[in-house]
Amino acid sequence: MLFIIFCIDRPGVEEKRRQAISGHIEYLAKNPIKVVMSGPLVSDDGTKTVGSLFLVEAADRAEIERFQRADPLYNAGIWETVEVRAFNKRIG
Repeated sequence: MLFIIFCIDRPGVEEKRRQAISGHIEYLAKNPIKVVMSGPLVSDDGTKTVGSLFLVEAADRAEIERFQRADPLYNAGIWETVEVRAFNKRIG
């Protein structure tokens, strides 16, 4: 099943994010679940990272929660909000 994970950063965490990002990238490379697509959410002018977006394939929401709890960005307290939604792909 596909899920979207939509994460918004806490205000003022730019330096913490820079420090944690290499661990986050390494974590995703280990493929704890199938990441179909992921990347940073950015400000409208593209100059500032404001969050993260993931499209993942997982068995259920519990698998997503385990994935999130082990993510270095989550553990560094970067995200203010994390929203998970099941997703039905129709085009593409």
